[in-house]
Amino acid sequence: MLNIHSRISKICSCLLMALLSTVQLTKAQTALHQYVDPRIGSEGLGRVFIGPSYPFGMVKPSPDCTPRPNSGWLPDPAPVTGFGQVHVSGTGGGPKYGNILIMPFKGSLTGTDHSSMRQDEKMALGYYSVLLKKHNIKTEITTAEKASFYKFTYPRNAAKALAIDAGFFLGEQPVPDSREAQQFVGSEIEVVSETEVRGYSRIRGGWNNGAAYTVFFDAVFDQPIKNFSTWKGTKFFPGIKQQFDSGQKTGVLLAFKNGSTDTVNVKVGISFVSEGKAKDNIDQEIPHWSFEKTLAQLQNSWNNLLSRIEIDKDATLDQKKMFYTGLYHTMLMPVNRTHENPLWSGDEPYYDDFYAIWDTFRSSNPLITLISPKRQTEIVNALLNIYKHDGYMPDARSGNYNGRTQGGSNAEVLIADAYAKGLTGINYSLALDAMLKDATVPPGGLEEKEGRGGLPEYNKLGYVPYHIPRAGNRTTDYAYEDYCIAMVAKGLGKNSVYQRFIKQADNWRNLWRDDYTQHGAKGFIMPKDSAGHWLDTIPYGISVNQHPTFTYTPLSREYPWYVCHWCGFFYEATSWEYSLSIPHQIPALVEKSGGKEAFKQRLDTLFDKKFYNVDNEPSFLTPCLYHWIGRPDLSTRRIRQIVTESFNTTSNGLPGNDDSGAMSSWLAFQMMGFYPNAGQSYYLLNSPMLKHVTLHQENGKDFTITAKNLSDKNMYIKSAKLNGKDYNQSWIEHANIVNGGQLLFEMTDKPTNWGTQILPPGKN
Repeated sequence: MLNIHSRISKICSCLLMALLSTVQLTKAQTALHQYVDPRIGSEGLGRVFIGPSYPFGMVKPSPDCTPRPNSGWLPDPAPVTGFGQVHVSGTGGGPKYGNILIMPFKGSLTGTDHSSMRQDEKMALGYYSVLLKKHNIKTEITTAEKASFYKFTYPRNAAKALAIDAGFFLGEQPVPDSREAQQFVGSEIEVVSETEVRGYSRIRGGWNNGAAYTVFFDAVFDQPIKNFSTWKGTKFFPGIKQQFDSGQKTGVLLAFKNGSTDTVNVKVGISFVSEGKAKDNIDQEIPHWSFEKTLAQLQNSWNNLLSRIEIDKDATLDQKKMFYTGLYHTMLMPVNRTHENPLWSGDEPYYDDFYAIWDTFRSSNPLITLISPKRQTEIVNALLNIYKHDGYMPDARSGNYNGRTQGGSNAEVLIADAYAKGLTGINYSLALDAMLKDATVPPGGLEEKEGRGGLPEYNKLGYVPYHIPRAGNRTTDYAYEDYCIAMVAKGLGKNSVYQRFIKQADNWRNLWRDDYTQHGAKGFIMPKDSAGHWLDTIPYGISVNQHPTFTYTPLSREYPWYVCHWCGFFYEATSWEYSLSIPHQIPALVEKSGGKEAFKQRLDTLFDKKFYNVDNEPSFLTPCLYHWIGRPDLSTRRIRQIVTESFNTTSNGLPGNDDSGAMSSWLAFQMMGFYPNAGQSYYLLNSPMLKHVTLHQENGKDFTITAKNLSDKNMYIKSAKLNGKDYNQSWIEHANIVNGGQLLFEMTDKPTNWGTQILPPGKN
């Protein structure tokens, strides 16, 4: 009997192992990380980060190719200066981070610059490799959340060496206090043992002109050090273990003992709290020396999130790459620094590198809400955590410091979006207090850092007058954020707050000049002074003795020729674009433009004359505006044209700064066939670009979108069914998605009457 039971047990074990192997093989074959191409958008305006990163990971190791680029990386022929541990993705403006540079070399321990040209560069999700031509050293990188892993393979019998530069950073300028440049404050280096080095880098400034931040590190090696030389400034100190912080750049050159291997593995832990915490991050996250295991854990982490949205298996390879790379880019930032906050302690979520919410509120955060509402809840709670300790929620934040505001106080939209979509675990009473702080308390000279610039004038006049920078988009932004405040207040039963702010939601009308026409379009957001006079001409520069002016039109871009980049009436757009950026009152916008036909002509002119700017966020919703005149077919045509002309799988595959995934998330939504009006509870339905999309939601319920007979020719929606019932409106509520079910489109080759009668929301 024992033998029989033993045989049965062995058979069952074999069958179980075979089943598990089959499951694992199936997973391996369908692992979605293989469709992520970090090179997409890495050149041109995209500026995406190309190195390995965990979802929302604090550590982002990758090559730094001179101190110039925002993300660290540049294409050939720029040399590799070294490999930094902290970076951002897709940002414009001045660079940030690029701290704790390590660089392998061979030979004697001399010099601090070991830059090298490269070849055989490879990028994949979680993995980067390159051959450094100067010394023929292969470098491979992967990472955990707070610690990076390097594998350096030297030529056989080479004198293996490594430089660790605690003074390097991106954006260094020769002019002290140069605006948007990072500035050196201090650094320190210490050789702890023959297998460990630690220290820190303290830097200030950068894009947000932030206060000093400190990146602590601990580096451990699987090969012992033979000898070393630390440096401070331009002097070397052979055998001296520590260089204390005295306001000069420090670093160390390490020579490893000859052994049986030509490979040196290095783990670099990072912390914003202490060197000891950096070491603990290594011990907790990578307690072994397996590069492959670290890479597999990272890939699994991404696969778990990417698989939340499953697309048509028959989609083209380019479609899969564009879509899943879009999801990937969306989840690189903001960065989870919970328990890594040097300013205050606690277990509440702490996220940094909101870079910036002005960019991400429109599509990035709504996409995160669909992929992982728990994550978005953490992000919102992190904003409230910052508010409780710093006094204001950020519009942008980097290096533990708020700044810079680009338009409104856009964290309000994130809170309204979370409230409208029913995210739980958020103290909405506290959130309303934070929103009201933005809307009622001037930041007292810190308008670039946080809060609302021009707030006293806005609350007195109902608009921001021209002499205040970015008066045009501040007015339109504040009006929408006031609407967001009103909606949350209404839901919480705060009627007096609701009444005040729903009235202020109309304030965009105070800068709407009804009598202004251009290219057949009627009415534009135009400059007005504090006395209420429209300004046909505005000052050319800031001359004290002479006062030249120029004519202001809806196509004017006064920066950088007439005023500073941040001083214009609109930020990074024209009145043609911003006059259509009224997301809470689009029916009123249609009316003020002269009605449906006039509005259609206005949109057609915007696109046909190329006044539309695909590479910037204020126009993200604009292609969908045809929905409000009953023409979703025209929205579909414009969206497809934009995607076809402006997005692809090349290194230039993004038309503008990705801005923490903003551009990529816009694309992902459009490929699925729906797009959010951020801060509100619905999505606009467009023709999908994929035949089948399934959202596997955190609540366990699937929502599926199927486009039957979809093809390049059959791009129009003939009819739709939601859970088997006819569905004739061109928008859908978030609750319909969360509850699970199926949206079925029947596609055809000509525009139809579908979605023409029941128009999207837009009234108070």
